[in-house]
Amino acid sequence: MASLAMAAEKLRDLSQPIDVSLLDATVAAFYGTGSKEERATADRILQELQSNVDMWLQVVHILQNTKNLNTKFFALQVLEGVIKYRWNALPVEQRDGMKNYISEVIVQLSSNEASFRLERLYVNKLNVILVQILKHEWPARWRSFIPDLVAAAKTSETICENCMVILKLLSEEVFDFSRGEMTQQKIKELKQSLNSEFQLIHELCLYVLSASQRTELIRATLSTLHAFLSWIPLGYIFESPLLETLLKFFPVPSYRNLTLQCLTEVAALNFGDFYNVQYVKMYNFFMVQLQAILPPATNIPEAYAHGTNEEQAFIQNLALFFTSFYKSHIRVLETSPENISALMMGLEYLISISYVDDTEVFKVCLDYWNSLVLELFEAHHNLDNPAVTANMMGLQMPLLHGMVDGIGSQILQRRQLYANPMSKLRMLMICRMAKPEEVLIVEDENGNIVRETMKDNDVLVQYKIMRETLIYLSHLDHEDTEKQMLKKLSKQLSGEDWSWNNLNTLCWAIGSISGSMMEEQENRFLVMVIRDLLNLCEITKGKDNKAVIASNIMYVVGQYPRFLRAHWKFLKTVVNKLFEFMHETHPGVQDMACDTFLKIVQKCKRKFVIVQVGESEPFVSELLSGLPTTVADLEPHQIHTFYESVGHMIQAEPDPQKRDEYLQRLMDLPNQKWAEIIGQARQSVDFLKDQEVIRAVLNILQTNTSVASSLGTYFLSQISLIFLDMLNVYRMYSELISSSIAEGGPYASRTSYVKLLRAVKRETLKLIETFLDKAEEQPQIGKQFVPPMMDPVLGDYARNLPDARESEVLSLFATIINKYKAAMIDDVPRIFEAVFQCTLEMITKNFEDYPEHRLKFFSLLRAIATHCFPALILLSSQQLKLVMDSIIWAFRHTERNIAETGLNLLLEMLKNFQASEFCNQFYRTYFLTIEQEIFAVLTDTFHKPGFKLHVLVLQHLFCLVESGALTEPLWDATTVPYPYPNNAIFVREYTIKLLGTSFPNMTASEVTQFVNGLFDSRTDLSVFKNHIRDFLVQSKEFSAQDNKDLYAEEAAAQRERERQRMLSIPGLIAPNEIQDEMLDS
Repeated sequence: MASLAMAAEKLRDLSQPIDVSLLDATVAAFYGTGSKEERATADRILQELQSNVDMWLQVVHILQNTKNLNTKFFALQVLEGVIKYRWNALPVEQRDGMKNYISEVIVQLSSNEASFRLERLYVNKLNVILVQILKHEWPARWRSFIPDLVAAAKTSETICENCMVILKLLSEEVFDFSRGEMTQQKIKELKQSLNSEFQLIHELCLYVLSASQRTELIRATLSTLHAFLSWIPLGYIFESPLLETLLKFFPVPSYRNLTLQCLTEVAALNFGDFYNVQYVKMYNFFMVQLQAILPPATNIPEAYAHGTNEEQAFIQNLALFFTSFYKSHIRVLETSPENISALMMGLEYLISISYVDDTEVFKVCLDYWNSLVLELFEAHHNLDNPAVTANMMGLQMPLLHGMVDGIGSQILQRRQLYANPMSKLRMLMICRMAKPEEVLIVEDENGNIVRETMKDNDVLVQYKIMRETLIYLSHLDHEDTEKQMLKKLSKQLSGEDWSWNNLNTLCWAIGSISGSMMEEQENRFLVMVIRDLLNLCEITKGKDNKAVIASNIMYVVGQYPRFLRAHWKFLKTVVNKLFEFMHETHPGVQDMACDTFLKIVQKCKRKFVIVQVGESEPFVSELLSGLPTTVADLEPHQIHTFYESVGHMIQAEPDPQKRDEYLQRLMDLPNQKWAEIIGQARQSVDFLKDQEVIRAVLNILQTNTSVASSLGTYFLSQISLIFLDMLNVYRMYSELISSSIAEGGPYASRTSYVKLLRAVKRETLKLIETFLDKAEEQPQIGKQFVPPMMDPVLGDYARNLPDARESEVLSLFATIINKYKAAMIDDVPRIFEAVFQCTLEMITKNFEDYPEHRLKFFSLLRAIATHCFPALILLSSQQLKLVMDSIIWAFRHTERNIAETGLNLLLEMLKNFQASEFCNQFYRTYFLTIEQEIFAVLTDTFHKPGFKLHVLVLQHLFCLVESGALTEPLWDATTVPYPYPNNAIFVREYTIKLLGTSFPNMTASEVTQFVNGLFDSRTDLSVFKNHIRDFLVQSKEFSAQDNKDLYAEEAAAQRERERQRMLSIPGLIAPNEIQDEMLDS
């Protein structure tokens, strides 16, 4: 340790050349196996050196004198920091010196085979550094770079190999990783330079491929070409020997994969029809070679399963080649019989590859199948609409009728051309269907059937794409779809094809095409499917088998509400079957039965409250009579789902008298138990302290909440019955909690007893909130329920210790204010007094404690600002300062939803104050603070998700100050010696000063230009936003990171357009996801 401390002293002195052996020792200590303290000390020394601005001047000295790779890397890391953040500020001779030194070392190390192989890692790092320098220097200050590089490459094969690596890095930096790294202007400049100098690079590549015998060099060249092919001018590909050269290398095993990747890049290019002839030639030649490498009769999934890594990569690359080629050029292969047969063979290969058991390979294939099927479907879908068809064909309207027929026959011919591959594709989709979200029963790795514990998002995404593809396929040929599904189902019954997986994928496929058939066909199809599945359930033995079949029956019937609504007999059979499954204790079956019951009831609720043909009473009445036996085997949470479902049925009953009678019968069991508990408590309050009793109270409240959520306003009679007793229990439990915490200290709040008591309090609040939220806006309901809660709930919140305060109080009052709006203005001061100060004290100590209270507190504040703004104006200036501080505190959070709530709240406050008579007063106090705080989070990478809202706040501030609405000066006349002509000029100066001091690495003119740009573009949001994006890149705060949050808003608009498109195609949005109240009549 002492030696390290001495080393630190010596290393700190950078006035003379650094002691390299000491530095080696320090780096070794950091990576070494010494004590934890030693490593920490070494780490501290290295951090200190790295942050020293003069350290980089020692880099050359270190690199020349050390043999240790880690030390070299440390020195290069220091250098990289300088290149990234300070390069343009360095004197010219220092820049040139560094540039030349790095180039020399690279040439020296890569000029002979031995040192190049030995120092490979070091050379790679030096290459990266060189490219970082190039991003600043080239083309303006280093014109000769490409000619120099090509000349060096011709001097030796190893130098040539390394030059290929540098060129590849450069291409990737400019074309692949540049967004968010460089400004738009710089990217454009570099792309133009690469394009204009490509002639030399192209000649070098062709020269290597024709003349060299070295495997490593040829591989490096192919790999570099692969990086270039996506952007080079097309003449270099199609009007040179490049393609033939590549196809010549394709059969050679050691180059096969690299060549295939290059061909894939070429296949993906799409620039009109100019090179169609070359594409057809390339494809046909490729297919001939492919048959020699991989004969068409090969069982590809099996070959893949037993293949080496290289062979598996080959199959993956093959899938990429076919999908890229077809995406851009499938039409050129549809022109002549011999091209069509080569195309059909390629599609056969691709279908065979789609059966490979590998998620990545399957994703590539699926993605293409989805787009091909969509293209065929859209043409077929638009045939009924000539205008759209003409548009697709690029023809001008108006169209003569005969022409439409001509186009129609073309489209039909195309459909027939693909009929055979499409039929095979239907089979593929049915056999490999992914698991939908609703299915809770899965096979574990030991082959047991269990309840699913975790949702797999990848599978859900895959299911979505497969479902969409299958729906298009179904629209293209309903008959074939139905025939293949029923045939596969009959094989399940006969046992020749029976397995869990086969039955699952088949039923998931059947469920997924719901809504795509015409009603009569769907009815015919489903009658057969459900009948077969129920038979299968009867004839199959074994608990696991039965559970699998049960889950499939439940999934399929849950997907077809339209069929169930039209067939009461089937609906009744299905519901009774679900009741049967509710007694089946196999894991997952009961859960799924309750979920499916809820889903079906939501879509068919009216069917249960009318007297059906051949019945003596409505089904709901029959159900209520048998309710105790039906739910006998269910867990509490399943019973709650069941009660919620029955709530939906009762809600559909139009006659208020019957409705109340049903509700009374439904709540009979919980109400008896409640009356019993309250009765006992009246004799002795201690009865309520028993854990079993507390659990019973909790369960009763949860049952009430479930019914309230589905019944809404009609739950009034039931909640009125228990409301006041419930508040008394709430108050009593609250006092119990406080006394337990007071006696037992902080640990008491974690005991199971206190947790249970708090659960009752929370459920009480949740029940009231659910009811008020779902009830229609009837002021008398508010008047009946809000006043009695003021003391037991609000007063109690203020009286409690921080650890005993329920965050649900905040969300309950937010709901009340959002519901009853301005009617609550008189109550705001009470609410404020009870919750404001005491909650702020809990949440402003740090950013971590009481996460629930944080979000709910800001939601409550937002509700008050939106609906009861006049109440905020009446606050004292201290109280308003508290509010504003808490909003700033909110948007400083790195927790995304808290920051967003804070920003939305801020925007509402800004707009409301602007329109009020206190506009000047408010902005004089807060304008500059808000601007400064927003710039602080805008330029901090932890707050990227808030970008859209940060921009809106700044836009509001700049528009406001330019509008002249603020008539009093924003500056403090006592500290600013001379008055500004107006606020706009003051804010400009202030902003320039603020950003100038925050970003010392930017020049004064850059900052001024940015601020003036903000004021000029303030009225056009998209220009304003792009201007800020460029500034963030330029300020170097946002680099080498994922910047997609800055573009989030554009992505959301795209998603909405997609949803509208999906709504126009039958079945694409599942029938059980569409709000179809009208259909259930």
